[in-house]
Amino acid sequence: MNKKIIGRIDKIDFPKLELYNIDVKIDTGAYTSAIHCSEIIEIDHALLCIFNSDVHQNFGKTEIIFESYSLTNVKSSNGFKENRYKVKSDAIFFGKTYKINLTLSTRDDMRFPVLIGRQFLSKKFIVDVDLENVSYNTKPYEHSYSF
Repeated sequence: MNKKIIGRIDKIDFPKLELYNIDVKIDTGAYTSAIHCSEIIEIDHALLCIFNSDVHQNFGKTEIIFESYSLTNVKSSNGFKENRYKVKSDAIFFGKTYKINLTLSTRDDMRFPVLIGRQFLSKKFIVDVDLENVSYNTKPYEHSYSF
C-alpha cells in the first residue's frame, strides 16, 4: 500500500457528522483519535451527540444519534485515565473516505477540536511535521460568486 504524506495539522471533512473543513491535529503520540462533542446523552440504547462549539470554527449545532457505540479507556499524556464513548464514522483525506474510530471528549479548551491518532494513521500516512494542510490543499477549488 502506498502511504500518503500528511502534515502536522490539516482540515478534513466528517460527512456523517455533517462537519466540514474541521481543523485537526495529527498526533502520533496519541493512539486513538478524538473529536469535540459538547453534549452526550444516552437514550434507549442509543447515543445522542451534539457537536457544537463557540470556539472551534465550522462546528455548528449538529445532533447525531449513534445506534452503535462503545466505551473505552483513554490515557492522557499526563497519565490520567478517562472512560470515553467511542463511535465509528468517516473522515475524508485527499478526497478519499476512510473509516475512523473517534472517542468523544469536550475539547473547547483545546486549540484543535480533533486529534488524529496512530490507530487511524497506521498503514495509510507518513507524517511530515514541516507540512500543514496537505490534504486540504488538494481539495478542488470551490468557486464563490457574489452578485
